[in-house]
Amino acid sequence: MNDHHLILGSLIDFISGKEIPDTLDERYRQAIAERLVRDKQFKRTDIVQDYSLTVTTPEKKAILKIDFIVLIDKKELMLIKYGPGSIITRHRSSLAASRLVAPHQIPCVVVTNGEDADILLGRTGTLLAQGLDRIPSRNELALMASKEPLEVIDSKRSVLESRILYAFEVDGSCPCDTDICRIEYEP
Repeated sequence: MNDHHLILGSLIDFISGKEIPDTLDERYRQAIAERLVRDKQFKRTDIVQDYSLTVTTPEKKAILKIDFIVLIDKKELMLIKYGPGSIITRHRSSLAASRLVAPHQIPCVVVTNGEDADILLGRTGTLLAQGLDRIPSRNELALMASKEPLEVIDSKRSVLESRILYAFEVDGSCPCDTDICRIEYEP
């Protein structure tokens, strides 16, 4: 857990049922998970949380946490990235992540601060909707995915998206942020 986060005790993770540290950020993540299951009809098994994404540049390497990847029929169809503060500043890095967590472009990208959300079309970054209530339901996501080709991300594009994600999420991040693991790396 991040040393700079106030630990308020512990809570039970909505998806896994495990006891985890209770922080203000974690309370928002839990509310998002609960909304996905209770309001948006996703099964707990549709949701992968705390996905570890390895990001590599020619000189650097790190592991980042992606809050939620939502699958339908074992296909990654929605990425949800939580972060406090401004949502728009996380659009580009979340889009980059949506091109790296699966072999295909994830069709729907949600960027949220727990109080508001921007829902983006993964392929173009176009703003589709705003607001937590506008996060697609399971049926809406399946329909969206049926209309969006699951474009394969080639290796050249992966390298570029990794550089973008590293620049936005790792460079300049707080050294005490344990959600980011910087790896000593020699190419």
